[in-house]
Amino acid sequence: MLLHHGIHLGYCTNIHRGETWAETWRGLEDYSLRVRKRVAPGLPYGIGLRLSEQAARELDQPCQLAEFQEWLEKNACYVYTINGFPYGSFHGTRVKEQVFKPDWTSPARLDYTNLLFDILSKLLPKGMSGSVSTLPGSHKEFGIGEDELEAIFVNLKACREHIEKLSVATGHDLHLGLEPEPLGLFETSGETLKFFGLYHDRFPQDTDFFKFVGLNYDCCHLAIEFEEAAEALDRITGAGIRLSKLHLSSALKLKPTKENLARLSSFDEPVYFHQVIAREGDNPLRRFRDIPNAMQWAASAPNELGDEWRVHFHVPLHAEPTGGFGDTKDHLLGCLDWLAKKPEACQHIEMETYTWEVLPEGLRSGDVVDQLSAEYEWTLAEMRKRGLAE
Repeated sequence: MLLHHGIHLGYCTNIHRGETWAETWRGLEDYSLRVRKRVAPGLPYGIGLRLSEQAARELDQPCQLAEFQEWLEKNACYVYTINGFPYGSFHGTRVKEQVFKPDWTSPARLDYTNLLFDILSKLLPKGMSGSVSTLPGSHKEFGIGEDELEAIFVNLKACREHIEKLSVATGHDLHLGLEPEPLGLFETSGETLKFFGLYHDRFPQDTDFFKFVGLNYDCCHLAIEFEEAAEALDRITGAGIRLSKLHLSSALKLKPTKENLARLSSFDEPVYFHQVIAREGDNPLRRFRDIPNAMQWAASAPNELGDEWRVHFHVPLHAEPTGGFGDTKDHLLGCLDWLAKKPEACQHIEMETYTWEVLPEGLRSGDVVDQLSAEYEWTLAEMRKRGLAE
């Protein structure tokens, strides 16, 4: 939906199952339209679309695309952003580190992302900007050396050139947002600046790079890194990096007591990565690839647990974890405070709580439509407080 200052708000449809286009469209029919009816009756409704590589290929057929365009018009919906991070299956099977594959060293990632921009440029309403979000180049455990980094930069440059050609041809402002994530090739604001700086060292003549390639800032991910929202956003935008999209998301946090660690085991599930970052005073942060790794370390070093743990597990924005657990909504609200002062800095906002199927029962709100509607209500209320919505 369109809010103040040209800001668009939606939820990411990666919360619903759908690896084929037929399954993806069914999710829009079964869930998105029901959410729309609750939160935006009679108003144009923005969709944050998730397309797997298979779904994108199936949608990118003239008859199929025309049929979907008719559906969007009929239901007063529009697509303004696409989540292009997960390439393949994202529900009901082990995702974990596979969500980073293929990474940006691979031509397959380039082809997929270019295809998403091809589709988006045809779906966007006239005059509207469009974004695609993607992974932060690669994963730290994939062994990225100089040759791999060179391949990443070459493929990003090719993608940026494709985006520019489409932008010129269609008149749309199109942009790619790389998304820092714990254990990603870059995960903090500092590593983000280094990555983009290395790109410019490689291609110093590419002075328009930031016009077409920027950052998808995920509140959960940067909060897990114990970053302060305003400082991180100032650092990123102050370096000239475009804020392509803002993911509103919240993570778990807890004091690592014996009781809390026992409860944390209920969040250990086999589908998604749940990286853990621990802090103790001013000591360097301690990082773990998943909950079992953090628990194993806690068992071996019970006197070195730190002051606070933050866990990459997206929890509903309106939820209030109990029993010794908290969340990182303070970081999310800090991002909204920052945006209220600089509303021109980012036009695309997307709520992203994709973990519905694996949430412990205590954090669920009725069915998924209830949860999404509650997230909209919470988000819009917070945005109204800051003059960002009616």
